[in-house]
Amino acid sequence: MTATIPDRNRAATAQRAATAPSGDFELGVESFRDRQEWVPRAKCRDIDPDKLFVRGAAQREAAVICRHCPVVLQCRADALDNRVEFGVWGGLTERQRRAMLREHPEITSWADFYAEQYAAQRAGK
Repeated sequence: MTATIPDRNRAATAQRAATAPSGDFELGVESFRDRQEWVPRAKCRDIDPDKLFVRGAAQREAAVICRHCPVVLQCRADALDNRVEFGVWGGLTERQRRAMLREHPEITSWADFYAEQYAAQRAGK
């Protein structure tokens, strides 16, 4: 995604959010690769996107929204894999994402990386 979200994407996201189950749920490893699986469960789904596309210190404030989001890793993986340049995604600011990409060029798929971490954690390793 870019700094602006087309209205058709907002409408589609709103529609998925409206039909998403509420309450407790558990996502599987496949959710790291399937945006339709995790986007409706994002904590920011009902927040004005302009609050997530901010500059400077306001980015840290926007990242607070992500702290208790159940799909923070899926969102982060998606932003890193797609080299999203603007906004707060997965609890990371633009600068933090650039640093991660620079520091870990060996990771070719952040979705796979986080899915493996998630699976290992669930297996108790």
